[in-house]
Amino acid sequence: MGALAGAGAGAVVSAAAPPQLSGFPPVLAPDARVLLLGSFPGVASLDVGQYYAHPRNQFWRLLGACLEVEALHLMPYEERLRVAVRHRVGIWDVVASCRRQGSLDAAVTEAEVNPLAAYLKVHAPRLECIGFNGGLSWKLGHHLADYGYRVFRLASSSPAAAMYSFEQKLEQWRPLFACRS
Repeated sequence: MGALAGAGAGAVVSAAAPPQLSGFPPVLAPDARVLLLGSFPGVASLDVGQYYAHPRNQFWRLLGACLEVEALHLMPYEERLRVAVRHRVGIWDVVASCRRQGSLDAAVTEAEVNPLAAYLKVHAPRLECIGFNGGLSWKLGHHLADYGYRVFRLASSSPAAAMYSFEQKLEQWRPLFACRS
């Protein structure tokens, strides 16, 4: 609760709850070997209905470098998804729905987690490795190691993770993609 400026002495107004938000379906083929799991789409992504749509998010550049597809981040969104699927890489988020003001993971409340283990067993039976793109996805999903997956905690591709350079992030991401062979 906080006082609303100009509402008069002692007036208290409760802040409205952040909206209930829903994430995206997985981009995942049955022959996927690698899965990149984020936490939940940011505002820019939700606005356009695309994974990693913020122009400063390095996800598509990192993925392109790992797949040796130089201009992946410059391709139309649907083509980026086709390239990922062709390279046996899936994309999804750990959180199915939540409340959040803004885009930061720290603002996520009332998170409902996707049924990861059950879904992956049925829909991606050849999956071997899972990379967690950032801290919240790791915190909520690293238990997938208990189901036989090799798990990797990755530096976040988010512009909020500015403590790592692109090259440092890439160094952390590359080992995940050895699982595709």
